[in-house]
Amino acid sequence: MTGIRIEGELTIYRAAELKQTLLAAVAEHAAVEVDLSQVSEFDSAGLQLLLLAKREAGAAGRTLRLVDHSPAVVEVLELFDLAAHFGDPLVVGSSPSSSRAA
Repeated sequence: MTGIRIEGELTIYRAAELKQTLLAAVAEHAAVEVDLSQVSEFDSAGLQLLLLAKREAGAAGRTLRLVDHSPAVVEVLELFDLAAHFGDPLVVGSSPSSSRAA
């Protein structure tokens, strides 16, 4: 399993950059864990990116897990009623992680 920690914005302004990172990780690893604890802003473009990564992982028979959701992420997931779609428990908080930052 590989870990990716997204820091700062997960918005339209970073979607293209993060898309490459997430999809490459899904293509290269059987399991990817995305730490969202340091996401300060999250919009519909960020949500679309996570939905795409989850879909691509599933289509390839791989696993994508979202962990340590920031309040900004929880707010948007709840707004669009998509928390259950990802299948990961909504856990708010930041835990020390050895994952690489994106």
